[in-house]
Amino acid sequence: MNIEQAVELLRGLITIVLMLISPILITAVVGGLVVSLIQSATSIQEQTLSFVPKLLAVALVLIVSAPWILRNLMQFTTSHIARMAEVTK
Repeated sequence: MNIEQAVELLRGLITIVLMLISPILITAVVGGLVVSLIQSATSIQEQTLSFVPKLLAVALVLIVSAPWILRNLMQFTTSHIARMAEVTK
């Protein structure tokens, strides 16, 4: 494996990770923002009140996007396993 192949592999890995984690991260940030706004408006500062809605939202996004995440991971893995023969040359 030369440097160009290693850099290409690392670039593809970082790209796929960012693509797969972005819906979960965006959901957590938006959920936290909404809960913070509600807590500020009602002056309720309960810590569990901010944790449970974010947890439920992230769990829902994971359930809904699990097939898409698995499909992308499988495509990435199979494409790199297929290219393993040329890497060892």
